[in-house]
Amino acid sequence: MNTRLTCDVVVIGAGMTGAACALYAARAGLDVTVVDRGPVAGGTTGAGEGNLLVSDKEPGAELELALLSHRLWAELAEESGETGRMIEYEAKGGLVVASSEQGLAALTDLAAGQRAAGVVAEQVPADRLRDLEPHLAPGLAGGVHYPQDSQVMPALAAAHLLRVSGARFLTGRTVTEVLRTADGSVRGVRTGHGDIHAPAVVNAAGTWGGEVAALAGVSLPVLPRRGFVLVTEPLPRRVRHKVYSADYVADVASDSAALQTSPVVEGTAAGPILIGASRERVGFDRSLSLPVVRALAEGAVRLFPFLSEVRALRTYAGFRPYMPDHLPAIGPDPRVPGLFHACGHEGAGIGLATGTGHLIAQALGGKAPETDLAPFRPDRFEGEAA
Repeated sequence: MNTRLTCDVVVIGAGMTGAACALYAARAGLDVTVVDRGPVAGGTTGAGEGNLLVSDKEPGAELELALLSHRLWAELAEESGETGRMIEYEAKGGLVVASSEQGLAALTDLAAGQRAAGVVAEQVPADRLRDLEPHLAPGLAGGVHYPQDSQVMPALAAAHLLRVSGARFLTGRTVTEVLRTADGSVRGVRTGHGDIHAPAVVNAAGTWGGEVAALAGVSLPVLPRRGFVLVTEPLPRRVRHKVYSADYVADVASDSAALQTSPVVEGTAAGPILIGASRERVGFDRSLSLPVVRALAEGAVRLFPFLSEVRALRTYAGFRPYMPDHLPAIGPDPRVPGLFHACGHEGAGIGLATGTGHLIAQALGGKAPETDLAPFRPDRFEGEAA
C-alpha cells in the first residue's frame, strides 16, 4: 500500500555522506527521512577503504573541507568513547614516500603549502623512514609523515551515524521523481512505495548523483571512476600507517580516463591489509581486471617486500563519483529552490562526509556556512559543453 510521509528534509542516499547529512540535519532540529534504492552503504561507501585524509589534498577549498571534516570526525570518535569503537576509528597517521629525489622535492613543496594551511606535515629523511615503518623497502628517497590522517570502517560508520541520528530511513526505495510545486520549488520525492513530502531534498547519491539531479530537471556532471582494492589474509599489525607513493597525489588530480595505479598500503584493526589504488573511467563496468589487480600487487610489494609472501584473499571494485574539477557539489542549487547537493567527492567521500553534512545542515537552516561554499556550487558547470 502506498504511504505518504511528511518531514523537513529528504536525504537521497544512505551512504556515508547521506548518513552525515542526516546526522547533522537532525542535530539542527530537523525531521529527516533518508531513502535509498539499496541497503545502507550499498554503493561507493561499502566499497571504500575508510580513509580520512588531509595528506592527499592540495591547498585550497578541498583541503579546508578536509580539515573541518577531520575535526568533526575526531569529535564523533570522542563522544562517550563508544562511537569511536563502533566505527573503528583509528588515528594512525599517514606516510607518503618518494622513490626519487625529484619526487621528494615535489612532495616537500606540497607539504610546505599544506603546513601553511594548517596541516601537520613532518619531513622524514630516508634513514628515518623505517622508524615509522620497519618493513618498508630500502632505497626510498624520503617522505612526509601526516599524523592527522585517520581511518574508519565505512559501512559500520555509515550505519552507526544513521542510527544515532534518529532519522527515519527507508531502504529498497527507488526515487523516481523529485516533486516540484507550481513555482518550481521542491516539495518532496516520489518512490515506488509512495510520495515523501518535504520542502528540502538533499542529493547524496554519490556516483549516481547526476541521475538524481536529472530527476529534478538540472544537470550535474558526475561520472564513475572505477577502482579496485586487494584484501590480504589477516596479519599481525606489520603496516602501521596508511603508506602510499607520492605518485598517488598526481593520480587523484589527473583528468585522464585511462588506467592509473599507484601503490597504497594500509593495515586495519581487523588484521587484513588493504592494497590500492587504481583509477579508470570505464562506466559502471564491474568486471574483474587481472592486469589492474596484478599492478596493485606489484606496487604494494615494491613498498613492502614481505607482501610477496602474503596471500590476497579477495578483491572488490567500487566507483568513485568523479567531477571534472575534482571538487564535490555541496550546497543549495540556485536552479531549483529547496534542492541541495552533497555528492561528487570522488575517492574522498568518507573523509569529507562529516564536513559536508555539517555544511549542508547549516545551509538547510539558513545559517552562514562555516566554510565558503562558492567553489562547490552545484551550478558551476552550467553552460559548459558536455
